[in-house]
Amino acid sequence: MYLRIMKFTFLGVLIAFLGLGLQACSRKKGDRVTIKGSTTVLPITQKAAEAFKKSTGISVFVEGSGSGNGIKAIIDGGCDIANSSREMKPEEKEAASTKGIKVREILVAYDMIVPIVHPSNPVNNITIDQLKAIYDGSIKNWKDLGGKDENIVVISRDTSSGTYEIWHEKVMRKADVRSDALLQASNGAIITTVAGNPKAIGYIGFGYLNETVKGITVNGVAVTLENGTSGKFPISRKLYMYVNEKKLSNNAIKFINYLLDTEGQEIVKKAGYIPL
Repeated sequence: MYLRIMKFTFLGVLIAFLGLGLQACSRKKGDRVTIKGSTTVLPITQKAAEAFKKSTGISVFVEGSGSGNGIKAIIDGGCDIANSSREMKPEEKEAASTKGIKVREILVAYDMIVPIVHPSNPVNNITIDQLKAIYDGSIKNWKDLGGKDENIVVISRDTSSGTYEIWHEKVMRKADVRSDALLQASNGAIITTVAGNPKAIGYIGFGYLNETVKGITVNGVAVTLENGTSGKFPISRKLYMYVNEKKLSNNAIKFINYLLDTEGQEIVKKAGYIPL
């Protein structure tokens, strides 16, 4: 743990050092920093942006449109920072390289992807294999999982989502989600849909979990901050920010350093995520 903390403290110093040579690359947009991308990283960024402005007077505009859209925006020059709940894909790295863009990856927090159901659903535990079977259509009724004799309504993220990418890899093992799954564009939309349908199941970032839905234990491991920190929870991931080093403004550097420092990492924890 000590080595991990030291690694990211060093990264923050490195970014600050890079900033000394990038003053000429600052964008002419006043004090504002523009961040686009993952809706999972959105709560962290929003809370940090508010505290950062109070501390520095620098405004940070934050938009949640999905990890894929955020990465596309950093490649196309549409933002200063791209939030992502997954690593960049090889084709995205190639697209950046083709444009002469040097993208830096910055780890900012850890997260868990939590399966959720309606609070009235009696099912409390589920295995990874059962989750895959639900989402590929092999299991279609809650009674097969110890629940009521009702058809399962499957809610999933769309393919531009980093959360979807991790689910596709760790739960689906690259298999397709059933064709009649209801696709949603954000964590918030999935919560709203599941909270309004006793037959539904969905999945969200841990930081979004609230009393309107019920998080399900996976493989007997409870959805707790402790189990996420230790790595016991089966569906865990890293959360990132991506920047274009050649067009990285001084204010963006300041914001990233703020988020990686003690105060920023405390905000990560308060937002319901796992700090570095």
